[in-house]
Amino acid sequence: MEGFFDVGLYLILGAAFPLIAVGFAALLRPSNPDPDKLSIYECGVDPYGDARVRFHIRYYIFALMFVIFDVETVFMYPWAALFKDLGAFALVEMLIFIGLLVLALIYAWKERVLRWI
Repeated sequence: MEGFFDVGLYLILGAAFPLIAVGFAALLRPSNPDPDKLSIYECGVDPYGDARVRFHIRYYIFALMFVIFDVETVFMYPWAALFKDLGAFALVEMLIFIGLLVLALIYAWKERVLRWI
């Protein structure tokens, strides 16, 4: 039960610290609402147009492809750190894994997913 008490204490302190800090800052800061302060601000220029601009689906697919390949690259670091201990079987598995990534990249290239424009 001692371990649960420590975890509970950390959870309570972890939740209380930001709330106390924000509350304390709200008590100390001056409150001068002004129409200029409450207006929308974008790099010193008054905004124009609608904020809801449509983007082409290609940008989202490009971002998803980046995230997928980035996450897959992260999986290679533990394998590389333990390469000597894992042996030839792990090498074959990683080659299959990289081969699947290359096939996915070739497929994305042929489908023209990687074109930015």
